[in-house]
Amino acid sequence: MVRETELIADVLAVEDSWVAAHNPLDVDVLSRILDESYGQIQPAGSVIGREELLNSYRSEERRWEIAQGDNYEVRVTGQVALLIGRWRGRGENSGEKFDYSARFLAIYQKIEGDWKLISDVSIPLND
Repeated sequence: MVRETELIADVLAVEDSWVAAHNPLDVDVLSRILDESYGQIQPAGSVIGREELLNSYRSEERRWEIAQGDNYEVRVTGQVALLIGRWRGRGENSGEKFDYSARFLAIYQKIEGDWKLISDVSIPLND
């Protein structure tokens, strides 16, 4: 039986790959991590799906100077992992600069042996 610490390390390894794929806009890595059922809750309450998110990266109108996560807390229950963390992003999107920090909740599920990101939501921090 796999110990919880090993499961947490596996989830964090996938999260590290997710974060590392932002700066070079490695859409192949991002798409491998996102499950087909993925949904992201936007700040105003709308929900976007996997393809909408990936298309925003494919547009080449987005670039990242900083994309990093830290302050992680992971809880694993069966085949589901809840990852709470802090995100820091800076760059440009469609000609508009952005620079923000947020707390986020990412939900991963183990599907066919791989941890897949099935949903996330973030709340901007006032720092």
